[in-house]
Amino acid sequence: MNGLSTILIVVGLFLVGGIISFVKQKMPTSLIVLLSIGAAMCLVAGVLRLEVWN
Repeated sequence: MNGLSTILIVVGLFLVGGIISFVKQKMPTSLIVLLSIGAAMCLVAGVLRLEVWN
């Protein structure tokens, strides 16, 4: 596991926490969807950059 994949996974999990918080605060749905897309992209990029796939 290299540094960039770790950072991407941590940022993705941070954004997932933000999604949960925004849902509890009843924020606009478009903002939650945008945050969800960003979190999914960070998590997928972090997992795909792991060195176990080589």
